[in-house]
Amino acid sequence: MELAPYIFFHGRCEEALEFYKAALGGTYEAMRMADSPMGKDLPPAAQQKIMHATFKGAGMTFMASDGQEEKTFDPALGNISLSVTTADAAEGERLFTALASGGTVDMPLSDAFWGGRFGMVTDKFGTEWMMSIS
Repeated sequence: MELAPYIFFHGRCEEALEFYKAALGGTYEAMRMADSPMGKDLPPAAQQKIMHATFKGAGMTFMASDGQEEKTFDPALGNISLSVTTADAAEGERLFTALASGGTVDMPLSDAFWGGRFGMVTDKFGTEWMMSIS
């Protein structure tokens, strides 16, 4: 199992990644919305937004995205989710169910277009979790 921070930059993801690249060193790989299955259905400006990126530097890894436009951002609440990845399907399902207990399922665990399964949950303490089962 692997745990990584997932940071949402609300339309400024590429700018943030370039900033961290210069400030911290390291590299990143990014997938734009245009490269996703729903990309062709989005307006041109939305197609250029970053759907998912992974930043790797000396001793650190985090994931990032422009996030969802319909989600409002309150700086006092933050913009970080925790991403858990596991290859064990039963363990992934167990973790997802346990984290959802007393919380809210934001996106049910289901098949993902990139393979495996994916879901999102906000636990009873307000922490957002993203579960990937590869």
